[in-house]
Amino acid sequence: MKIFLSGANGFIGRNLAEHFLAEGQQVFPADLPGLDLSSEDAVSAAVASFSPDIIIHCANIGGTRGAELKGIPADAVSRNLRMFFNLAWCLKPGMRMIHMGSGAEYDKRYCLPKMAEDYFGAHAPADDYGYAKYVMSKYIEKTDNITCLRIFGLYGKYEDYTCKFISNSILKNLLGLPIVINQNVKFDYLWIEDFCKIIRRFLEIKPKYPHYNITPTNSVDLLSLAGMINAVSGAKSEISVLNAGMNTEYTGSNRRILKELNGFNFTSYEKGVEKLYAYYASKINELDLNTIKKDPCLKLCKKADDSAAEGK
Repeated sequence: MKIFLSGANGFIGRNLAEHFLAEGQQVFPADLPGLDLSSEDAVSAAVASFSPDIIIHCANIGGTRGAELKGIPADAVSRNLRMFFNLAWCLKPGMRMIHMGSGAEYDKRYCLPKMAEDYFGAHAPADDYGYAKYVMSKYIEKTDNITCLRIFGLYGKYEDYTCKFISNSILKNLLGLPIVINQNVKFDYLWIEDFCKIIRRFLEIKPKYPHYNITPTNSVDLLSLAGMINAVSGAKSEISVLNAGMNTEYTGSNRRILKELNGFNFTSYEKGVEKLYAYYASKINELDLNTIKKDPCLKLCKKADDSAAEGK
């Protein structure tokens, strides 16, 4: 199978590229120097040259604390929409596209526990990132060759360990630093290896629906994750919570995707944390430890009544 992969240098794309290349698939990494995904002509020429069976769209601007810290471009909505539509318009008969959506499409102001796909459209997101994803999904509803997989949380190697909670907390533990949580909150975190296997299964089927939540069955709160990290480690990090109570839960129902795939065995949080801890322990001397010690994302923490449904 020939796969045109956007965002191949990012967290999701890099893991997918490794997964598919190990299987012997042909992968065109659409992050090549000189290829501007916001250029209709450049994208059209690249897709036509490679002639893929499927496009997997992972490229994205914004939507993370790391992006917020670095400064999200003022034209992020426009660029995200242009990248998506430039790829969508390249689809020819027999070609398919898998698009990485987000739980933010449901609007984080009105999140419910274990939101199902039919909740989509009840609210239009107020934030730029969520709204751009929302517009893409509204378009996908009208197609029969594009599938949106809505991600709530992912963790694994290659993610931004300077801000992403699980990776960041593991490295703090390895450095003997405290683990700081803005406010406890329950999430759906999917282990990246499970994610890659699910994407692989989607290449083999004709999806029945345009949208799927791609989430594990069990949810987890940040305090529990910090406890798992301490349990894996030989040393215990101090765990502190800046704001009492629970923030708005950010989870999605996976009933639709489990039915589509005839079930799936998810990696437990304990096992995923153990694997990721071992990975960082083996790479500790190759990482930007000074940034971990400075903890720049800490300044993004807010008072409980102002905070979005995210954990530091």
